[in-house]
Amino acid sequence: MPVDWRRSGPDLTITLDRTGAPLAVQIQEHLRVAIREGRLAAGERLPSTRRLADHLGVSRGTVVEVYEQLVAEGYVDSAVGSGTRVAELLGGDARRDSQRPVAPPAMSTARFDFEYGIPDLRSVPLRDWAWAVGEATRTMPTAGLGDEDPAGSRHLREVITAYHRRVRAGCANTDDAIVVSGFRQGLAFVLATLGRMGIDAVGLEDPGPREHDRIAGRAGLTAVPVPVDAEGLDVPALRRTPARAVLVTPAHQCPTGVALSPARRRALVAWADEVDGVILEDDYDAEFRYDRQPVGSLQGLAPDRVIALGSVSKTLAPAIRIGWILTPHRFVDALTEEKHLSSRGAPGLDQEALALLIESGRFDRHLRRMRDLYRTRRDVLTREVTAVFGPDSLHGLAAGCHAVLALPTDVSEDAVVEAARTLEVRISGLGRYRLTRKPADPALLLSFSNLTEQQLVLGVHAIAEAVRRCRRPPEGPTLPRRSGTPPTAP
Repeated sequence: MPVDWRRSGPDLTITLDRTGAPLAVQIQEHLRVAIREGRLAAGERLPSTRRLADHLGVSRGTVVEVYEQLVAEGYVDSAVGSGTRVAELLGGDARRDSQRPVAPPAMSTARFDFEYGIPDLRSVPLRDWAWAVGEATRTMPTAGLGDEDPAGSRHLREVITAYHRRVRAGCANTDDAIVVSGFRQGLAFVLATLGRMGIDAVGLEDPGPREHDRIAGRAGLTAVPVPVDAEGLDVPALRRTPARAVLVTPAHQCPTGVALSPARRRALVAWADEVDGVILEDDYDAEFRYDRQPVGSLQGLAPDRVIALGSVSKTLAPAIRIGWILTPHRFVDALTEEKHLSSRGAPGLDQEALALLIESGRFDRHLRRMRDLYRTRRDVLTREVTAVFGPDSLHGLAAGCHAVLALPTDVSEDAVVEAARTLEVRISGLGRYRLTRKPADPALLLSFSNLTEQQLVLGVHAIAEAVRRCRRPPEGPTLPRRSGTPPTAP
């Protein structure tokens, strides 16, 4: 949408050389270039001659001369009552077209969006958040509106570490916490810091969260795939790699849904001690446990070896871009410096609002409500998948907001995803989460957090139809074997 400058000064930098060419010529050239490059869009209303003259410190007659010249050249149009506007340049300009901003990816228009990673956006506690922002605005001292402590709001760090001790059985304290703008920013800071400290390889779960290998590469580390089985990360396989850091999702592995077993948790800590290594814990949805009390954070088991990372993207909403790093004290200064040199951090008012939201009990109340809601949706999904695909088709249901649907072995995972798309179902195959391309049984990742119960039922049937369309046709009659030819092994 073009900018309307009628009620404000021009948002365009025009630098004039008072000792150089005539001022009118300089202003004309600045505006021509801005129009050609698309910084002034077609239809955009320019400021009045008086306003632009005041802004540039020139006479109004100079600006009138500029506008008249640009009208004559076809760069702008002028009409009584409509002011002066940028004209549509017919034929376009390759340079201008190349510099137009790229449109953001379109939001999903699928009727049934099973894509992983988005909580129920209809249930975000916006009224509570508005209350918390209002309280932060009312109570925050004016000194708090300046640049924050490099580690983030001390109030929020006190609240987060207390929450982590209370809910996740951790043992971090305020001075070992750093506030960041979401999990990925925290991960980038941690990997960059470890790289500068001499760690050059990081183990990643395979399958595991997407794009973490690319984040590691940007930090200068080699990403080493480590397989996952029914007990979680394969620690013996990790021992055979050169990695001295590993990123794990122990409470509810992404994407398989398994929990890191007690034996593997102890073995992982032992590995870190043996190699003088670091465990990065992605604690992304541990609050949503349905069968029993949530599994405690690894940070509480080995605080000297674990860096725990968390955020409110899954518990509140991705738009509230606040996360945290809970780190052994020896990494605090280096991580704080990395953050200080890379970012000013999350907005201070939002940090204070989150602290107040948690302190007031509203955050816990929201989590209890969402746990009940997600449990109901999980049960609906389980019931419908069992009826349509048979028992034992769905895995990873003990916690979190997603599950894995095992597909018949005679269908292609990619083909089912594409067939589902034509039926207005957005879904991902498990292969999308693999770092290696080893043969594996086809499976789909089903998130149930942002779908209603009715959508879950209809969506499961749509997926079943996609699978039906992708089943291989029955084989034709078997050709007779020549005498003496052994039968083919099954």
